[in-house]
Amino acid sequence: CSFFPFVFSLKLNHTVICLCENVTRVSEFHLIGLSEDPELQPLLFGLFLSMYLVTVLGNLLITLAVSSDSHLHTPMYFFLANLSLADISFTSTTVPRMIVDIQTHSRVISYAGCLTQMSFFMFFGCLDSMLLTVMAYDRFVAICHPLHYQVIMHPRLCGSLVLLSVLISLLVSQLHNSTVLQLTYFKNVEISHFFCDPSQLLNLACSDTFTNNIVMYFVGAVSGFLPISGIFFSYYKIVSSILRVPSSGGKYKAFSTCGSHLSVVCLFYGTGLGVYLSSAVSLSPRTGAVASVAYTVVTPMLNPFIYSLRNKDIKRAMWRLFRKIV
Repeated sequence: CSFFPFVFSLKLNHTVICLCENVTRVSEFHLIGLSEDPELQPLLFGLFLSMYLVTVLGNLLITLAVSSDSHLHTPMYFFLANLSLADISFTSTTVPRMIVDIQTHSRVISYAGCLTQMSFFMFFGCLDSMLLTVMAYDRFVAICHPLHYQVIMHPRLCGSLVLLSVLISLLVSQLHNSTVLQLTYFKNVEISHFFCDPSQLLNLACSDTFTNNIVMYFVGAVSGFLPISGIFFSYYKIVSSILRVPSSGGKYKAFSTCGSHLSVVCLFYGTGLGVYLSSAVSLSPRTGAVASVAYTVVTPMLNPFIYSLRNKDIKRAMWRLFRKIV
């Protein structure tokens, strides 16, 4: 089964007792993909190519709109542009490889290629989570301390928060990578996924997992528990502040400023929880792989629509961008 990469990957990291005859040093892995049905391959190829192009184009438009419009040079849109770039990179770690595999009818990935893909997947996945937390903090300051917003969220702090998110994500990725690099023997070379899922790789490992467990619990705490706690705390303060607003119009106006972010947070963590639950109750190894499409492809694809459809400033900036291009 497959789990949300950095929040739920701990469950599979249990102690494995391997017989010597089942232990093998591997140079490559085999990805089982989403389906082996030959008739479905053209459909999957067209579907994921379309979704990938929409994801890249949508997030790229958000980034260009924010950078080209001086009215959007604010902390909220600065973080949104960085989130869009992280979404493009997050999807690009898995989908292009899967599209090529479908087209070439090959599901073999080298050991080095698998580790590289897993490292970037962890990095950009964690970066998404950290940026969502930073954006929650931005909304907390904007709603709970509106008079001091410009003073608190100055450009230097915004840049430092993004840099800190990158450094934490890099630390998480390298810690996970160093753990996997110590695993040279595996029970099997078949990964029940369409990419090198970290939890799947650890589950195939044949070694003493005590040290691995410690590292993975630390990774889970830094990249999963702490961001979720930060988001919950920020929205607890936001809701408490909004409830003190006397007029219903004021409450709606205050909450509408963080509606898009809250939608993205629910989509991001909700799909991850859905993958975890579907994998936990299903005995089919492909069920988790199919469910993982939700957070690896669908969520990054929907983020631009959520922000553009609910945000007049983004709509205006995109129209200005289109007029410049045309």
